[in-house]
Amino acid sequence: MKPEETEVWEPVPKVVTPGEHNTAPPSDAIVLFDGKNIDEWVYAKDKAPAQWKVADGILTVVKDGKGNIETKKTFKDYQLHVEWRVPANITGSGQARGNSGIFLASTGEGDAGYELQVLDAYNNKTYVNGMAGSIYKQAIPLANPALKPGEWETYDIVWTAPRFNEDGSLKTPAYATVFFNGVLVENHFELQGETRFIGKPFYKAYDRAPIKLQAHGDKSEPLSFRNIWVRELN
Repeated sequence: MKPEETEVWEPVPKVVTPGEHNTAPPSDAIVLFDGKNIDEWVYAKDKAPAQWKVADGILTVVKDGKGNIETKKTFKDYQLHVEWRVPANITGSGQARGNSGIFLASTGEGDAGYELQVLDAYNNKTYVNGMAGSIYKQAIPLANPALKPGEWETYDIVWTAPRFNEDGSLKTPAYATVFFNGVLVENHFELQGETRFIGKPFYKAYDRAPIKLQAHGDKSEPLSFRNIWVRELN
């Protein structure tokens, strides 16, 4: 064979301009929170405009009983960047210490969907399939690179949504790859279904879904988010 016989010239990948630094949104990203407002978000329960606190470029959870917020837009496969911070004055222990979650696909009200856990993991003992970096109750993180409370943590996520047959049965499962502060903690993990606080995971058919942020009911001081953006991969 000639070398040219194994060269592929088309289709040519689209040009994407990277951000000025690794955490800045690239040119093709959808910015979900840029520090100015939360116009891209609604309450998961009733789809009313989200009312979490925005100040100094930071989005802080409001534990007022109105619950979780989710994106107006829906997604399938994507790359997601989220920065989050447990407050320096955090109290409590275990799951009652800076608890929240990023639902990679929100399939209903409350905690329905697929959750990547957010929690203080710096010298805070809890069950390891519920610590920061875990796919809740399914995947133990490969490492614990958590920083001290008061410092910004970063998740970079690649989400491959599940696919379903016409009859609603599972065709291909969901997969998640997660970098936590630049450290790989979930390596193309195959999910067993939606994440569950009680009981076993299961799949239920959906096509596209919002991304959801959790307002957990623990009594610890509310945590914050900033610089949230997503790149659709399909």
